[in-house]
Amino acid sequence: MQQISLWIEQAAVTFGTYSIYIITAKDQILAEFGTPGLVAAVIALGALAIMLIIRLVKLAFAAVIYLVLPSFALAFLATLVLPYPFSAVLPVTVTACSLFLVFKS
Repeated sequence: MQQISLWIEQAAVTFGTYSIYIITAKDQILAEFGTPGLVAAVIALGALAIMLIIRLVKLAFAAVIYLVLPSFALAFLATLVLPYPFSAVLPVTVTACSLFLVFKS
């Protein structure tokens, strides 16, 4: 519990350090472009954040579809054929599927 409170405290200090930059940028935009410029900057940053989130979600789904599912299927098939347990075969199948994807692209 003490470790969690220490992490939260460090995150608050880090956020405090970066919030100075955010406030400075906001003041600069307001001084140069006014309220419409600030609204435009918020919309642009929001659009960039949404695009980044969409790309990360697509990457996560691609990893699940092309790496995790085939690895589990191969590990299951290998446990049926080979005398090794599922937990011993799974790292080998994950490596094989990863190498296959690297060499395929």
